[in-house]
Formats: sequence, structure tokens, C-alpha cells
Amino acid sequence: MSKRDIINPFNQAVIATLEDATPADALAAVRAARRAFDAGEWPQWTPVHRAELLREVADLLARNKSDLARWETVDTGKTLVESEIDVDDVVSVFRYYADLATRDHTRTVDAGPGVVSQVRYEPVGVCVLITPWNYPLLQASWKVAPALAAGNTMVVKPSEVTPLTTIKLVELIEQAGVPAGVVNLVLGAGPEVGPVLTSAPEVDLVSFTGGLRTGQTIMRSAADTVKKIALELGGKNPNIVFADADFEAAVDHALTGVFLHAGQVCSAGTRLIVHEELHDAFVAELVRRAENIQLGNGLAPDSRSGPLVSAEHRAKVERHVAQGLAEGATLLTGGRRPDDPELQAGFFYLPTIFDHCRRDMSIVQEETFGPILTVETFTTEDEAVELGNDTDYGLAGAVWTADRERGRRVARRLRHGTVWINDFGPYLPGAEWGGFKRSGIGRELGPTGLAEYQEAKHVYENTSPCAENWFG
Repeated sequence: MSKRDIINPFNQAVIATLEDATPADALAAVRAARRAFDAGEWPQWTPVHRAELLREVADLLARNKSDLARWETVDTGKTLVESEIDVDDVVSVFRYYADLATRDHTRTVDAGPGVVSQVRYEPVGVCVLITPWNYPLLQASWKVAPALAAGNTMVVKPSEVTPLTTIKLVELIEQAGVPAGVVNLVLGAGPEVGPVLTSAPEVDLVSFTGGLRTGQTIMRSAADTVKKIALELGGKNPNIVFADADFEAAVDHALTGVFLHAGQVCSAGTRLIVHEELHDAFVAELVRRAENIQLGNGLAPDSRSGPLVSAEHRAKVERHVAQGLAEGATLLTGGRRPDDPELQAGFFYLPTIFDHCRRDMSIVQEETFGPILTVETFTTEDEAVELGNDTDYGLAGAVWTADRERGRRVARRLRHGTVWINDFGPYLPGAEWGGFKRSGIGRELGPTGLAEYQEAKHVYENTSPCAENWFG
């Protein structure tokens, strides 16, 4: 096994040293999950028993909130208040699926007298759950909680960049009393262990959150054994602001939508589409406020945004900015690393706003996954919708207007998995999350998030069998 240093992106301090798994380790984890599903005690647990386990995990998470939030901050760089919100949300997700696990989803189909016909929902089997580096604990919960609620066994593979809170989550699940082999953890780089996990014939389902190219690779890897797959692959999310929008609220949410967690959010509102009448005042205020965002250590109470996750990722953001300049976008603010001496050890990048952007620019079409906002204008509702849908992705979007009917009309026309009206960013455990087009396949959260981890089985029972004499 090789060792890997986990670093704090604020100052590059080593916060942990972990051993990476080998392909053989990954295969052993898969086989442990297979044994636990096929021959262990877990399949005999009732839904009520599984729900009790999930509630115990939620309670343990709540009791360990302070430590979990701190680890999430030093691992990802995000502010402590963001990490605390994440832990609260994770607790809510486990409790939601605990409640859902106990509901009887069996459906009876009328087949006439003498027949009992039922559709039952059973666990898929062995699930491989691959999570991203930006929301490691939250994204793990979106997969682990419904997978456990449905009665599956699993192998969890967190990002090698930010694995600390996932390690702790697995420890808490074990502490709650999950049987051996049900939840298995594999650490290490995706290119090293990922192909084993996604191609192993013992695996029934792969759920992945991350980049488009990796998702496409996983689809190919899973194809030979025809596994079920669930993919959440990011977005390029429009934030449409009409001239009659609440100015203060729209500006505030536009800033949060793109600069929270330094823009490292799959649903970030990186594409501002604002009515031409509002453009000048709106953009000027955005620039003023963006230049006042306090960058710093996520553990410091006055920090409002932390660093990017790594030097490699910052270099990608810088390439996007250079490309935007080369394509003729007007840089209004940011576009460089900060000068503050206290930030030089970290992977910081200033909040960046580009104006006079066109839909054909790569910076408008490609997911930058950093603190970069592009600005486009529109004149009519039809044009706003056309621009909002002009993307290969379809994860999320927003519309701001005082006209409620127009807001609902535009929301219906936008081809995105989540559309906010006069808001940006909230999600609910009971509401499905996922995208259209290249933003992925399947849904997380809500009842559909549980169904992803289930197989439907039709059981047809003839209660009065008799010979039909078809062949005399």
C-alpha cells in the first residue's frame, strides 16, 4: 500500500496520512459486501430494524457535529458555518430515510378473482458508492442512507482528496451496530481502484457523483455486466433575473449562488442571465459586493469563503479565466490570486465576474467549478428561456421575478432537474435531486432516491389453480 498525505487547502498543512487501497483490496471489499448480502444476517433485518439503525446513526452524527464540522472544514477549506449546516443536513437525510424505510411500498394489481398479484420492492444487492471531494459527508449521506434503508450492502469510495468525514461516517455506522461486511470503505485514487469497483461482476449498482468524463468512463466500465447506474455529473446553471425582481434579494442570492464554497458546487449559479434594463445597476452591485467578500481560513469566524481544494484545481480555474479573456469576455473583478500575505500558503482565488459574455464562449458553456460568474443579457421571456436551456447540462436553475405566473411559466420551460423561483440553492431530503441531459442519470433524495436502490419484483399468486388443458 502507498501512503497519501491529506492536506488543509488553507495552508497546505498535513492533517492526516492514510494508506491507499490496492486493486486487490478493492476486490476484497466487493466480495465482503457480496457475502454479507448473500449469506449474512443483514438480509434478515426487518425494515423497522434498519430504520432503528439509521436513526441511531443520525443521533451519533448530531452528537459528533462539532468534530465532524471541523474535520470537514480543514479537509475541504469551506467555512465552519457551511460545514455545520452540512452536518445538520446529513442528520436530516438519515432521519428521512429511516422514516421512508418503514413504509410498505408493495403495490397490489387487480388481476381478477382467484389471483393475488403484487409488485414488491427489494434491495438491488451490492452497491458501489463513489462520492466527490466538494461535499464529502453530505454526498455520502445521499447514497449511504437510502442504500441502507433499502437493505443493500455497499462499498463506499470517497474522493482521495477529502476522505476524512467519510471515514468517520463509516465508523459511526459501525458503532450504531451495522453487521460486518455491510458497509465497506475503500480509500485511494479513482484511476487505481475505480475500475475494479465499477467492473466487478459481484457489484449490482454503481452510484457516482462527480465530473462528466469520469461518469462516462463508469458507464462504459459498468456496461459489460449491465449494472444499474446512477450518475450526478454537474451542471452549468442559469440564474435568470427579470427587471421586476426584488433587487436586494436577487443580488444577495446571486452572490451566494456562485461564490459559496468558492464556487465548488455542482449547482452553483455561475451563469447570470439578467434583463438588459437591470443589467448595469445589478452587475455594478454584484462587483461591489464581490470585492468585499472576506477570504480566509474556514475556521476563522470572519471568513466568508475559503480556498479552492487543491493547487491542481486552482490551475484549472486559472485556465478557464485565461480562456474567457481570450474569447473576449470583459473582466470586471477578480481573475487572479489574492495579494494578502496571509493567504499565500493556501489555494485561494478571488471572486471573478465576467461581463459581455456570449452563449458560444467556452467559459459560458463549460463547468468551471470555481468562483467565476459570467453575465449575459436578455430582452424577452422567450430569449431568457432559450439562453437558460442552451447548455449540455441540466442540473439546476433559477428565475427571479415579481410576476408569480411568469416565474412558474419559466420554471416549466427550463430543462433542469431543480428550478428555484425567487431563491437559489436550497434542497429538501424529500424532494428529488438530479439533472437532465449530461447532468446525469437517475435521482437522489426523495422517494425516487430510495427506488434507485431497489428492484421491482412482480409476484403473481394463483389461489385456485386448475388444469387449463391447453394441449389437450
